[in-house]
Amino acid sequence: MSPVAVAHNPVSLGGSTSPHIHKHGFNANSPITSSSSVPSTTTTSPQTNQQPWRPKQVEAPKRTAFSFDSMSEALEAFTNGEFLVVMDDENRENEGDLIISGSQCTPEKMAWMIKYTSGYICCALPGSRLAELDIPMMVPDNQDRHKTAYTVTVDYKHGTTTGISAHDRSLTVRSLASPTTLSSDFARPGHMVPLRAREGGVLTRKGHTEASVDLCLLTHQSQAGVLCELVNDDVMGSMARRDDCRAFADRWVGCLHETIVGL
Repeated sequence: MSPVAVAHNPVSLGGSTSPHIHKHGFNANSPITSSSSVPSTTTTSPQTNQQPWRPKQVEAPKRTAFSFDSMSEALEAFTNGEFLVVMDDENRENEGDLIISGSQCTPEKMAWMIKYTSGYICCALPGSRLAELDIPMMVPDNQDRHKTAYTVTVDYKHGTTTGISAHDRSLTVRSLASPTTLSSDFARPGHMVPLRAREGGVLTRKGHTEASVDLCLLTHQSQAGVLCELVNDDVMGSMARRDDCRAFADRWVGCLHETIVGL
């Protein structure tokens, strides 16, 4: 599932179109405080002093053309714990993923993410972090068409129940993002799907996995990006394509749409 130039058309990166981003202005007042980090000794859900997060909808802006906006604003939003909608190339998957920093993924944000996506939430991590946590690849022979690097699924052991609720899944991803957690803090298998990002990021693989980790890297956050594919609100739950993702992004306060360059 990606120095920035503002453009009104997709910008090629290495000969093909790089991922595009829509920004949601979710009125996040500030990043989650350090108390949201989950140390290995944590036995209950971390507490914060912030008010529960709530998204806000507005009437879609009137656009005369499909355009891209400021990347700097999108990075600022990501820093502040907001969601981005990242699109890959139309000739690749032609899908848009909701992406948020794992260290700032609260239960409210996880619940909202589950509501508007396929629900198959993943957490992208560098290979080095997966090695530290002793989380191996799901299969030795990856036959996925786009070589998405799925690993063994996990649940955080402390302060969770079945592992599937928005509370439990958000706690698991914050724990994956925390540098203090250990391999022994996670049960295997579980309900969270870690993905291994390729070294070199979107410069080596133009996927949502690498874009998620690169966004965390660019915003100086723990390299753990939570991602899932947007789906349409129809009876089939069809995949959201470019125009669908644009319409979805336009429903939310402060939405922007742009191209990532030079990740």
